[in-house]
This record gives sequence, structure tokens and C-alpha cells, in this order.
Amino acid sequence: MDLDLTPEQELIRKTARDFAEREIAPYAADYDRKEEFPRAILEKMKPLGFLGAPIPQEYGGMGVDAVSYVLIIEEIARADSSVRSIISVNCSLVGLTILKWGTEEQKRSWLPRIASGESLGCFGLTEPGSGSDAASLQTRAKRDGDNWVLNGTKMFITNGTVAGVALVMAQTDPSLGAKGIAAFVVPTETPGFKANEIHGKLGLRASSTAELVLTDVRVPDSAMLGGIGDGMKVALSALDNGRVGLGASCVGLAQACLDAALTYSKDRKQFGKPIAGFQLIQEMLAEMHVEIEAARLLVWRAASLKDKGIRNTLEASVAKFYASEAAVKCANLAIQVHGGYGYIDEYPVGRYLRDARVTTLYEGTSQIQKLIIGRHLTGENAFV
Repeated sequence: MDLDLTPEQELIRKTARDFAEREIAPYAADYDRKEEFPRAILEKMKPLGFLGAPIPQEYGGMGVDAVSYVLIIEEIARADSSVRSIISVNCSLVGLTILKWGTEEQKRSWLPRIASGESLGCFGLTEPGSGSDAASLQTRAKRDGDNWVLNGTKMFITNGTVAGVALVMAQTDPSLGAKGIAAFVVPTETPGFKANEIHGKLGLRASSTAELVLTDVRVPDSAMLGGIGDGMKVALSALDNGRVGLGASCVGLAQACLDAALTYSKDRKQFGKPIAGFQLIQEMLAEMHVEIEAARLLVWRAASLKDKGIRNTLEASVAKFYASEAAVKCANLAIQVHGGYGYIDEYPVGRYLRDARVTTLYEGTSQIQKLIIGRHLTGENAFV
């Protein structure tokens, strides 16, 4: 791949960075402390089109390429990972999934609303008893004439309380295992659909995370995305998109850690000079820089393959695994550079660590990424 960004990509990157520095970063700590959803930020963001960045223009989006999209995600995450999570779930897990699997009617019905932010999307796969073993989900879909009736519970759903539409994976026939799972596009205003906010999270405290409870939620047959048995394929293809975006988010978060550590180390004086002059501080800064550069290139590689129309499941897992672990490492090192001040929220590095920690857990834990990578390498691939 060409590692030089095009003038258009550079402009997109600068636009995202300028907006993030001006409209997101100054307010991130306050939203985090209050556990408040950043509605005002999203309203200011809507005219820029970031909420639908990778969605084609014919469906109301910006239509940017995958590399440009990860540049946007990185810059937003550098300012606030909570705001980033809203965008990446809306675009990667929901918008691009409807684009890939939806009928023309489904695309024209939902994508313009998702891209504009009129109806944010949420992704309903994880359940209280079903995380890494997604195929064991217990949500049921029972056919009733030309309709389907959904019953079940989803857990840890980003955007859950603010979404206008949910992609819900449900089992139509338990005897078929993974081959019985189907995906449904469910308007959250449908009777029987309820979202309960989850409070007290360690990180991403300004994003909406919810438990979804579906009680006799009735949707038409036309709400199915793909066909019966396609549900796991739908979910896994969504996660391929999501992992590239999440990798970019981790790069942005790690970059924020390095930025903060550099600023602090130049200002903080010990033994009569800035601590930036001490070799062991420089060692930590150097480690952070190398981790960020490596993670960024892995993310760009996965995005570049997508732009070329090449399946990138392996590369997406590699990028997500490496970048998420790097983000946690960089956050820990940034706190170490700050010393005791890193342990209080006067400085942002404590929030960075809290936000980074979940990235090794969702959209496939680090252990699941290792399984995906190992099975690709050996040819023993147990995934759809």
C-alpha cells in the first residue's frame, strides 16, 4: 500500500482533528464525570457528516474510503473515546452492515437516517450469558404468519438507550445451532422493546451502554437482514468492520496518552530540570511512540485491504488485538510519566486508562483475536 495520504485524506484528517480539539476535547472530562451522553457535541458534528462517513452518498453519507474513515475515528478518539464509540457503532456495526446485507428497501429506509444521526444504530449480539460464544445466544425469533416475534435480552449494548434502530441477532430454530440464527432490523420504538441504561462503568462513561429487553417484539418478515441462517455471517462481517474502526480508536487513544505524557514531562521539573531530559522517561515515551506507529500501520493495512475489496478478517483481528493492547500499555506508561498526578483526574491520563481497558474486551476479547489469528494461520478455522 501507498503510505502517503492523498490531499483529500489529509483534509479529512485535519477537519476531524480541528473539530475534535475545538468541540470535543475541552468537554470530555466533564461529560465523563457526569456520565452524561454528549448530545450537544453530536448536534455540532452532524453537519460534518462524520456520523455517516463511510456510508455512500446515494444513501445520505459522506462516502469516504476506509482509510479516510479510520483517520476520522482516530482523531475523534484522540479527543474522547466515548464520542468515538457512538460514531463507530453507528457506522461500522450498523450502517455498513445494512449496506452489505440489506435489501434496497432496507437501505433506503434506514441508511439516510443513520448517516444523518436522525436514528442512531445499536448492535444487539451480546447477551448476559453469551459473549465470546456468540452462537449460543438465547434470544428467540418465532414466526407468526408474515411476522416474527422476538423475545430475549441483550447486554452491554452501545447506543442502546439513544438508538432509533437496533440490529438484533436471534435464534429461529435452536436445533440448527448457528445455522438457525437470523438478523433483524428492529425500530426501537416497536412495542415490547425496552432499553435499560447501565451505570457505574469503569470507562466510556459518556457513551450510552444498555441492557435491551425484548418482550414479544413483533417485526415483519421484511425486517430480516439476509435470510435464516445468515445471522452469524451478518454478525461476523459487522465485527470485521468494527474491529478496524476500534483499532483506529485505540491508536487515537494511545496518541492522546503520548501527547499528554510529552506535555507533562516538558513542564514537570525534578532535580532542577524537566523530567523529559531523563533517559528513563525518554524510554517510556519511546516505547509509546513505537507502539502507536506499529498499531497505526496495522490499522491502515486492514483499511487499505477493505478499500481494495479484499477480505480482511485476519488483518482486522491483528489490528484490533495489537492496537487495543498497545492502548492499555500506553495509558499505563502515561500514568507512570505523570507519577502521582496521573492518579487523579486533574490530568486526563487516568480517564485514558479507564477508556482503554474495555477495548481488549469488546468486539472480541484479545483471547478471541488470538484464536481467529491462530486458526487462519493453521487453516483450522472454526468461524463462519
